[in-house]
Amino acid sequence: MNIDGMTLSILGPAFIAGLLVLATHVPLGQEVLKRGIIFIDLAIAQITGLGVILANQFGWQAHGWEVQLAALSSALIGAWILSLMEKFGGTIHEALIGVTFILSATASILLLANNPQGGEHLKEILVGQILWVTWDQLIPISLMTIVILTAWFQFRHYFSRLGFYLLFAMAVTSSVQLVGVYLVFASLIIPALASNNYKLKPALIIGYSVGISGYGLGLIFSSIIDLPSGAVIVWSITIIALIIQTTVFKKKLKQYQKD
Repeated sequence: MNIDGMTLSILGPAFIAGLLVLATHVPLGQEVLKRGIIFIDLAIAQITGLGVILANQFGWQAHGWEVQLAALSSALIGAWILSLMEKFGGTIHEALIGVTFILSATASILLLANNPQGGEHLKEILVGQILWVTWDQLIPISLMTIVILTAWFQFRHYFSRLGFYLLFAMAVTSSVQLVGVYLVFASLIIPALASNNYKLKPALIIGYSVGISGYGLGLIFSSIIDLPSGAVIVWSITIIALIIQTTVFKKKLKQYQKD
């Protein structure tokens, strides 16, 4: 056990980073589930990661503007391609999105094959380094979050298919570099699954509750037991979602038995 890691200076920025990710990913994840395009988050997240890896190959600073531009450009191009797949792919568009994810993932592996630190870079993209987030990093992410939430809740009814994909790409671009591909997927899909049987407002409340609880408990447990925070948070979110779904199932079962 490691109590030393449980300090506000470490867990504070990490938890706020999780809240910023959840702020956009919970409503977007519900839309992804509604549209039945589950692999889109994995695909765009991996494409964003590929953009970061390409930027690193040119020797650009990890958090410099060049890397951010490369990541965003990659995500937007990927979003445009995926929107075309949904438009013209018909019944196989989900499979095409999955193939895109695999190609992006393997391209990342190939680019890092001759890099002595390639394995560590790949781990950072997948699992993330949420405990290393600083307060300075959260400022631009906060501004991006405000823009995305305003666009989604005020103007989403005017979005075309491409508009949704591009907004989604903007959200994922910032979150992948904060928390990694795995947590991006978990933040999008697991709260959406937990709140799937509810109307819009209750669904948002449940989704945010699942995500916030998962990040909070995951950060605390990972610090105590000294395990990777990203992986522990994924499990925490999943367990909380399962508890909620089990409670809902029991209530429905009791109601069915009464009827």
